[in-house]
Amino acid sequence: MTPTRRSLIAATLAAPALLRFGVGSAQAATTLKLSHQFPGGTIDEGDFRDRMCRRFATTVAERSKGALEVQVYPGSSLMKTNAQFGAMRKGALDMSLYPSPYAGGEVPEMNIGLMPALVTSYAQAVAWKTAPVGRKLTEILDSKGIILVSWVWQSGGVASRERPLVSPADAKGMKVRGGSREMDMMMKEAGAATLSIPSNESYAAMQTGACDAVITSSTSLISFRLEELAKALTSGRERSYWFMLEPIMMSKTVFSGLPKDQQDLIMAVGGELEAFGQAGAKEDDTRVEEIFGKAGAKVSQLDETSLGQWRDLARGTAWKDYAGKNANCAELLKLAEQVA
Repeated sequence: MTPTRRSLIAATLAAPALLRFGVGSAQAATTLKLSHQFPGGTIDEGDFRDRMCRRFATTVAERSKGALEVQVYPGSSLMKTNAQFGAMRKGALDMSLYPSPYAGGEVPEMNIGLMPALVTSYAQAVAWKTAPVGRKLTEILDSKGIILVSWVWQSGGVASRERPLVSPADAKGMKVRGGSREMDMMMKEAGAATLSIPSNESYAAMQTGACDAVITSSTSLISFRLEELAKALTSGRERSYWFMLEPIMMSKTVFSGLPKDQQDLIMAVGGELEAFGQAGAKEDDTRVEEIFGKAGAKVSQLDETSLGQWRDLARGTAWKDYAGKNANCAELLKLAEQVA
């Protein structure tokens, strides 16, 4: 690839892969752009979601012998966080590691990926992919122009500026970032005020006092340095009402334009990396306790009683609202409840 060619690719920030084949050169490499909102690092250091994307890129390049290249753009450096899902659907962005509920405005069914107290353990989360609920969600996304390449689930916790947020009684009067419309519904029922922002805006919201407590993945609690502002952490290590599906997705338009062997390679590598993703998520559930504890925060665990109280609130608010949106949502919720 010549410097001029490389410059043209860099300049075409959101151009779909289908427009990046070398003219008159059947052997030219296809370059895919993989965007995400999380801090960048290296293949060995930093946010595991960025490392997972870099491992994906490296493995795809190696196995395709350079015929397929993946460029990783961390920190929403390619395009704004909330624009990424719609861009993939249109074929204007190739790939993204994207929090599923961020897509809920366009595809309501995606909010099941952060339905409060529906998934409460990693074993339950991982079982989704091959269970009827996972197959149904994959089918729905395919019909909306999105291919699920790699399933990743993360447990989450709560970073609070002042007092701990453990049970529903603690939420009254607090301003809370929950991460999804459904999570916000449960929090409002508990007496909290809510605000809707991407996790990469959490630090500023806590710093200014616009937010008293941020609920997000253990990895984001670490990557966005919330221990600098928090006096309390409710850990998601033992159990949590906050489990998010945060997969690597791909534009169906772009995917369909690739040769079958490259499609198979992308799906194979995505599947293989799921174990790395889940291991990274679990490691961060432990690491976040160490980091916040060292910074002087009070670290609490969620017990079964509090988890049950949150589930009761969620069932009467978020679950009910979600099931009433459309037939797909109702079916997904019913199928999800069957996964123990």
